[in-house]
Amino acid sequence: MKQDGRPSVAVLGAGLIGVDLVSKAVRSDVLDFRLLVGRDERTPGLRQAARMGLGTSAEGIRALTEAAEPFDIVFDATNAMSHALHAELLAPLGTMLIDLTPSKVGRMVVPTVNGLDATGFSDVNMVSCGGQASIPILHAVSRRHRLDYVEVVTTAASLSVGRSTRLNLDEYVGTTQDAVRDFTGAKEVKSILNISPARPPATFRVSMSLHGDKLTRGSVGAAVEEAVAAVRAFVGGYRVTACTVNDGTAFIAVEVTAHSDRIPKHAGNIDIINSAALHVAEQYARSNRPAVEKESA
Repeated sequence: MKQDGRPSVAVLGAGLIGVDLVSKAVRSDVLDFRLLVGRDERTPGLRQAARMGLGTSAEGIRALTEAAEPFDIVFDATNAMSHALHAELLAPLGTMLIDLTPSKVGRMVVPTVNGLDATGFSDVNMVSCGGQASIPILHAVSRRHRLDYVEVVTTAASLSVGRSTRLNLDEYVGTTQDAVRDFTGAKEVKSILNISPARPPATFRVSMSLHGDKLTRGSVGAAVEEAVAAVRAFVGGYRVTACTVNDGTAFIAVEVTAHSDRIPKHAGNIDIINSAALHVAEQYARSNRPAVEKESA
């Protein structure tokens, strides 16, 4: 890390997710963004970053492994198939790798549930946009009630789903299911992803159907309210649109409106996973800052 305690940051992947990540990272007062990495200099994302006066490279993972100094934090916004190789190559450099692909290679982290775990692992996985939207609520309910069945249905606008995400649809569904099961203890979990071609584009939304023990409107509502307040601390466009309980079955729906200068409002799927990843990076930076300041004193 630099003398001021700010970790150096690179973003690997110059698609929709990568470009929005860059715009968020450069505004952070605890991160030192230095490089956006792609594989083709003609990529729109690299051109946008260059016009902003930011560091760019079209050398792919080599730009990170052959850098003069290792990066402290790397966000991997590529695809699940590539992440395992990236993790292997960056591990010897001591890099904190934050994975935005549904690879399941690293420790699965949802900031408001187990965010502090991130400081103890060199490779953390942000699950999926649907996971980041649903798990805080599902986990909160599972702390009050046994859940037997959970169904998560995610709907994202086609215009907000990039090529890498489309390559990982099976991994997306599988990783979301596994994460929901791990974080809630539910016996049976089902995840569904809908990519909507509607015009105007559909706002990102996630609906959850729950069957469990002694679910009541009061108890479920209190858990939902608590979880939503925690998420809204770093995802301002996160809100509940429905919360009902009938005969032991709960239905909860949330929407996420993006607040970003690089993506449209309907791209809440990008906003929530990037905001969660940035939150993890900033927690990591702050947890390491005291040691750095002590050494430099």
